[in-house]
Amino acid sequence: MNEVASLPAEALRVLVVDDEAPARTRLRDLLGDVADRQPNAIVGMAANGVEALRLLEDAAAVDVVLADIRMPVMDGVELARHLARLPAPPALVFVTAYDQYAVQAFELAAVDYLLKPVRAQRLADALERVRVRRVPPAAEALAALAVGERGHFSVAERGRILLVPVAQVLYLRAELKYVTARTAEREYVLDESLVQIEQEFPRRFLRLHRNCLVALAAVAGVERAAERDGAKDGEREAEPHWEVLLRDLPERLPVSRRQWPAVRQALGL
Repeated sequence: MNEVASLPAEALRVLVVDDEAPARTRLRDLLGDVADRQPNAIVGMAANGVEALRLLEDAAAVDVVLADIRMPVMDGVELARHLARLPAPPALVFVTAYDQYAVQAFELAAVDYLLKPVRAQRLADALERVRVRRVPPAAEALAALAVGERGHFSVAERGRILLVPVAQVLYLRAELKYVTARTAEREYVLDESLVQIEQEFPRRFLRLHRNCLVALAAVAGVERAAERDGAKDGEREAEPHWEVLLRDLPERLPVSRRQWPAVRQALGL
């Protein structure tokens, strides 16, 4: 691994992310081969996006991420979407064996892309692009590069990125310009819109009203609120409305009159 302290100040700090150990080794060797032309220092090597984000928490600075697209746990595109939310995101170079993604990735978000097997001159050219452009990945553009459904929401908290597994989110609620994601343990503030999340996960989340989505897997049932509350003697019974009951929380989520037919159909009621 290139020694950070022994390289000149202009050296690019590089994070290598690939699920295949031989591919990581090859990139490490190639970075060493081009170091005389493109000074660089490898600050970390990771097997997937989750490992990469953990390494980024400890690294002093990263100038460029060399990331494979197809990886388990968290692929390169999802990693790039999380990187784009960092205060000072690194430049991104995709490394892929799948050329059907490469051109689209380059046009949308990456400074460059490298097709496997990577050649030394091509890697040097990509690093030169990083020096000239240093363009961080664009979150909006990356959303259009659909390789697979992402598995995590990213939360900026105390200067670090927290990963919240999408499968653990029970519901999401819009509050002012933020969205709150609720798990069984706590709430997280997301810098995303409900509309975007609903479009990305149409089979996972169900809209209850204009400010709330619920995870279908979290729904324990529904209840008519007016029947639960009842009405005092001599008073007209309130118009019934429906509430969703959750499996892991005592909280009840109201369903709007407009959304009730769609909710009933989605729940098979």
